[in-house]
Amino acid sequence: MTVKTEAELDIMRVAGRYVAEILFELTDAVKPGVTTMALNKIAEEAIRKRKVKSPFLGYQPHRGMPPYPASLCTSVNDEVVHGIPSDRTVLKDGDVIGLDFAVIHEGYVADAAVTVPVGKVSRSVQRLLNIGRQSLLEGILQTQPTKRINDIGHAVQRYAERHNYSIVRDYMGHGVGRRMHEPPSVPNYGEPGTGMRMQPGLVLAIEPMLNQGVKETFVAPDGWTVKTADGKLSVHFEHTVAIRQDGPEILTKL
Repeated sequence: MTVKTEAELDIMRVAGRYVAEILFELTDAVKPGVTTMALNKIAEEAIRKRKVKSPFLGYQPHRGMPPYPASLCTSVNDEVVHGIPSDRTVLKDGDVIGLDFAVIHEGYVADAAVTVPVGKVSRSVQRLLNIGRQSLLEGILQTQPTKRINDIGHAVQRYAERHNYSIVRDYMGHGVGRRMHEPPSVPNYGEPGTGMRMQPGLVLAIEPMLNQGVKETFVAPDGWTVKTADGKLSVHFEHTVAIRQDGPEILTKL
């Protein structure tokens, strides 16, 4: 675990603003008929414009996995996370798409994700989106110096399960800074009052993943795309959050 200085946080605030701006641009571009590769191209142009880098492109967490081939993760419908953009994936009315995006600015990473509707979605799908978004905020509210790391996951789990959605257990949030994935891990479930105590200067990527059906997942043959075991919808929301003495500061919020 690394605690960030105020100078480091200033750099991460800029990185977070860039992520927020680009995600806003990507969200605006989501429409029926758009391919996920077209969204990736928008992301890459925005990266070039700001003279930053992508921590996703070429990322290989361990030997045996193929390097990630894009600058944006695009997860459609039953894809939970890590969906690979493609010219063959054309968005249609009623879909949902998770947009997971990060940049490196002056050596520091900011990371965020949002799931958005494509065109008009059903009331039940909109409810899933609303609960997913709020579950992230419930977790962020726990990022206080008086709290412990599993208070975040407990808040997320309690809110999601109260509304009859399951929490993905196989993937979780993480610390973030000079590397995209730093200690500690931040589960989206857990017992309150347990785990390491949070402290000012700690920066976390908090990212709940909620499923309409079962919590179990599997990885597609491409080696990256994570899908729900039962083929039902999944949503993913994420912010990079700095813990301050007086509470959370969301670095990836416009």
